Amino acid sequence: MLKIKLKHLLAVRWFHWINFPLLFLMIWSGLLIYWAFPVYHIGPLHFFPKTVFNALHVPFRLAEGMALHFFFMWLFVINGILYIGYTLISGEWRLLVPRSWSAFRDAWEVILHDLHLRSQLPHQEKYNAAQQIAYTGIVLMGIASVLTGFAIYKPVQLNWLTALMGGYPMARLIHFVLTLGYVVFFIVHVVQVALAGWNNFRSMVTGWELISENE
Repeated sequence: MLKIKLKHLLAVRWFHWINFPLLFLMIWSGLLIYWAFPVYHIGPLHFFPKTVFNALHVPFRLAEGMALHFFFMWLFVINGILYIGYTLISGEWRLLVPRSWSAFRDAWEVILHDLHLRSQLPHQEKYNAAQQIAYTGIVLMGIASVLTGFAIYKPVQLNWLTALMGGYPMARLIHFVLTLGYVVFFIVHVVQVALAGWNNFRSMVTGWELISENE
C-alpha cells in the first residue's frame, strides 16, 4: 500500500528552482563575454569554434553579456547565501554533507548500481552518498565561481583576491573550468532525474512523494 511522505521542504524547493534558471543565465551571459577572448582549447580543438558562436548569435554582444552577468551574479550570490544559511540553521546540512571518507566508496557503489553493474544500493537516508558528494561539490563550486568571478571582475581593486586565486589568467581559467563543470552537472542531473521517474521529480515540485508502507 502506498502512502504520502514529505521529502523536500518548501525552502529547499524554492532555492533549487530559483538557482536553476539563474545558473543557466550566468552560463549564457558568460558565453557572450567569452566570445571576446576565446583562448581555451585542447590542442587544435577550441571549446567554442567560430561556427558555434555564429550559430548561437553570440558575436558582438559583449556589453549585453557583461550587463546580464553582473546583474544575475548578485541574485546568484544572494540565493546561495540564503541557501547555505538555511541548511546550517535548519540542520539540513547533516543530510547533504558526506559524514566520512567511506562516502566515496559508497558513492562508487551507487554509480555501479546506476550502471546496472551492482544489484544492491548501499544504505542511504534522504540522499545517497553520490548525491551528498555531488550536492556538496556544487556548493563549493559556487563559492569558487563567485571568488574567481570577483577576482577577474575587479583585478586591481581586489588584487589580493586575484593573487589568492593564482593571478588573473589562473582565476579566469578556474572560472571557465567551473562553468564546464556546471554543464556536466546539469546533464548528469537531468538524466538521473529522468531515470528516477515522475515520483522523484514531483517531490521537488510539491515536496511530497509516494512510498510503500514498508519503506
